[in-house]
Amino acid sequence: MAKHIHIGRLGEWMAMNYIHTKGYVILFRNWRSGHWEIDLVARKGDVLHFIEVKTKMHDYYGYPEQAVSLTKFNFLLKGAEMFLNIYPIWEKIQFDILSITLTPTISFFLLEDVYL
Repeated sequence: MAKHIHIGRLGEWMAMNYIHTKGYVILFRNWRSGHWEIDLVARKGDVLHFIEVKTKMHDYYGYPEQAVSLTKFNFLLKGAEMFLNIYPIWEKIQFDILSITLTPTISFFLLEDVYL
């Protein structure tokens, strides 16, 4: 397995634990429909959160959240649209980015209610 894939999977597991400690209930991990994928789908109260997780070993070449391009965010929007077509009960939704840096120490940065 390529190193970046291993780091990404590790980050998603760490993200699930982090999000859970913040009071979210995780509904899906790596939810897919067609070409679209959402890293984490969670709820907190009556709000449904679509969470993009970005993990990097270090921030030498930029922070993980900077890797969420407009194209990537549009993929998240399309995935959310597909999700809501299947599960139309949600009235309140939010898009979040969880940035994880692994070295020199593990750090989490949650950007809430993002729109690019």
